[in-house]
Amino acid sequence: MSHNQLDAKSQAWSALFTEPMSELVQRYTASVFFDRRLWKADIQGSLAHAEMLAAQGIISAQDWADIQRGLQQIAHEIETGTFEWKLALEDVHLNIEARLTQLVGDAGKRLHTGRSRNDQVATDVRLWLRDEIDGLVTLLRELQAALVRVADEHVETILPGYTHLQVAQPVSLAHHLLAYVEMLARDEERMLEVRRRVNRLPLGSAALAGTTYPLDRARVARTLGMVDERGEPQLCLNSLDAVSDRDFAIEFTAAASLIMVHISRLSEELILWMSQNFGFIRLADRFTTGSSIMPQKKNPDVPELARGKTGRVVGHLMALLTLMKGQPLAYNKDNQEDKEPLFDTVDTLRDTLRIFVDMIGGERDPATGQRTGGLTVNRAAMEAAARKGYATATDLADYLVKQGVPFRDAHETVAAAVRLASERGVDLSELPLHELQRFHPAIGADVYDVLSLPGSLAARATVGGTAPAQVRSQLQRHRQRLAGWV
Repeated sequence: MSHNQLDAKSQAWSALFTEPMSELVQRYTASVFFDRRLWKADIQGSLAHAEMLAAQGIISAQDWADIQRGLQQIAHEIETGTFEWKLALEDVHLNIEARLTQLVGDAGKRLHTGRSRNDQVATDVRLWLRDEIDGLVTLLRELQAALVRVADEHVETILPGYTHLQVAQPVSLAHHLLAYVEMLARDEERMLEVRRRVNRLPLGSAALAGTTYPLDRARVARTLGMVDERGEPQLCLNSLDAVSDRDFAIEFTAAASLIMVHISRLSEELILWMSQNFGFIRLADRFTTGSSIMPQKKNPDVPELARGKTGRVVGHLMALLTLMKGQPLAYNKDNQEDKEPLFDTVDTLRDTLRIFVDMIGGERDPATGQRTGGLTVNRAAMEAAARKGYATATDLADYLVKQGVPFRDAHETVAAAVRLASERGVDLSELPLHELQRFHPAIGADVYDVLSLPGSLAARATVGGTAPAQVRSQLQRHRQRLAGWV
């Protein structure tokens, strides 16, 4: 078997170099201990590349068979934990190629024909990220479905809607939860759009200028599933751009940041709602912790930590943007720094979505259809809070407008009525009719229909409103969209 140049990688890059890389520089420049998670994508891309090289007559059928056999053995070694990862070989790509050459000799050396690590790593990251996006889209749907299931049980549950964290108007709890479903649905759309741009093939661009070998890049794209909805191969069409840009990673991290922002907003509400001052909900004990000193405490650690981890993901977005901002064409070593922020973004988002699916939805008993665990709602506390803040004041103003009173006059009239109710410590609906009529003679006995919390909800029947009929319509739309998940 011929000499394997990669065995001497720690001594010198090639005959051009006269001294080995120092140990400190090896550690500083190596990525193998974090980028080795790309090994499946690396083998997948190498198999597609080698198959194409054989089909084009660039390597022999025997070389192709040897490469297949060697890569299958390497995959087995990695899966069983017997593969030796070497710092001196820098990254996942050279570690696999060196081991392949040990196993199959010259055929392993021919694998790299017509490609560079520049287009190889860009391909590996795209393949890996594409698969991760598929898993994240599944989790986004599961979380939407969990929220829809809870909402379905609480169409008639009333809580105060807030602006400026002040009681504003009563809303259905289902309506409130469906607001997050809408956010997550847009997040899903964004992820699928990002996936389409991730799913493009850089391989064949070589180092930066393409290659002199007669590669069939479209064949490789088809083999790797880098095709559009019509089955047409999707290629990066400029070799300089293909190897050097990481906008697909930045775009993914931006979409991930938005998801985390939405999760953070939901977390903030869960934290408030769980506090004793609200008492709207209870989270299952497995998602909370106690206090080391105060035995009465039950802390919402999971939503608090999700709120904190949002800053972590947004920070990764800023890191990737900064990474790219000053790079000239084409590939630069800076781009090695794209992986850890990207990997951690995926890990953080995946774990957050998984835990929120369980924390919100719990588990449904297939026999009874009842949920166990998950979010527990205190309907009475929510309704009592809605009564405290004069949430139907706007309804009284709307009532007067419908009687022909100009809105600004109606606004002032209701403000005076609220002041009286506040002084007496009662709700607007508890003021006697004759006292309400003192504020305006247009007020009739039917005013109590609009001052009730259910009446207020029912009156907001425009598309997208909180009326139960509208909420049920929206629930049906989401159930159809999430068919198979709800």
